[in-house]
Amino acid sequence: MPRVGIIGCGRISDLHVLGYRGRADAEIVALCDLSIPHIEAKAAEWGLGAVDCFDDHRALCTSGRVDLVEIIVPHHLHSEVAGFAIECDLHVSLQKPLALNLDDADRLVELAARSERTARLYENFLFYPPVLKAAELIGQGLIGEPLAVRLKSNSGYSPEAWAIPWPAMQWRLDPATCGGGPLTFDDGHHKFALAWLMLGQPAEIHAWIGATDVMGAVLDSPSIISMRYDGGAVGSLEAVYSPELLIRGTSHYAQDDRIEVTGTRGVIWVNRGHGQIGEEAPVVSYADGHTVTHDCESGWEHSFMGATRSLLDDLAAGAPPTLTFAEGRDVLAAALAAQRSATAGAAVAVEAPIGRVHSAVRSSLPSPDPGTSSDPSRPRQGGSP
Repeated sequence: MPRVGIIGCGRISDLHVLGYRGRADAEIVALCDLSIPHIEAKAAEWGLGAVDCFDDHRALCTSGRVDLVEIIVPHHLHSEVAGFAIECDLHVSLQKPLALNLDDADRLVELAARSERTARLYENFLFYPPVLKAAELIGQGLIGEPLAVRLKSNSGYSPEAWAIPWPAMQWRLDPATCGGGPLTFDDGHHKFALAWLMLGQPAEIHAWIGATDVMGAVLDSPSIISMRYDGGAVGSLEAVYSPELLIRGTSHYAQDDRIEVTGTRGVIWVNRGHGQIGEEAPVVSYADGHTVTHDCESGWEHSFMGATRSLLDDLAAGAPPTLTFAEGRDVLAAALAAQRSATAGAAVAVEAPIGRVHSAVRSSLPSPDPGTSSDPSRPRQGGSP
């Protein structure tokens, strides 16, 4: 049973701990952050009981108390903290992105390849139940061969959203610590991972990244990023901040995400992400003249629970995780290409993939909880892809 240490106990860590609840095959035994009183408060809030508290990740990693570390620190610290943990012979789960540049990413990929432990990039959106349902349907061939993917990320406001401490916002608004903008690089990584899941690694990217003043800070909105694939498919990511847009259905970020995947014989829509815009079902498909709604869990927290449980299952089975560091490096390459394209004002090539192809990843993802169809004449297809 892995003994787990969490390095970084900021806002998002509240979601990371959810997947460990009710599991008999892992135990959180140590926490690390700059403030010991903050750690102690988190331990009490999470109902962990007695845990070891550290204010230095190196002390935690060398303590001999943990087998697996969850690394949830600002982006510019990822390379150093993850590299140190791997060299301490620990299993590593690193919150995305892998690093701020490909040189550091390649170093981590090499360290992970030499280690006998598991190293995975934590990308919760790949375990969001509506995404899993869409991937299942695509894998079953419902819409034929995917030809295009459209991703829409829309930020707004919500009285139900959680409070984000200013330091957590501050480092995300600084490209030196974030790696790019909060919408097209930080949150954008999720969207590049989704496009990678559906279509694989793009060959070329052309990006227009906007700049909007929000209370003295620059937000990378409105932005649109186009992707071209060697097989002829295309993709796009649109990121927009709408200050007067009310977003319901979220106790987390005031944001919603939508996905549209078009194939040779049909279309699939994923209509919910962080929150909810409109009243559509989480997943809707159209093929052969029939529209089908597919119900499944749609709370954003389920993506984190699924990501954590998937890692524990992979560790128990000795199976490779989703995402490996090599796969995470591929997603990072696309996100960085968008930044380069916006600066150059031209399309740029994306580095060739070094990880597994997307079809293998799709088949390795867990199936979502069974849903129901609102159209009894078109029942949901059974089985996994």
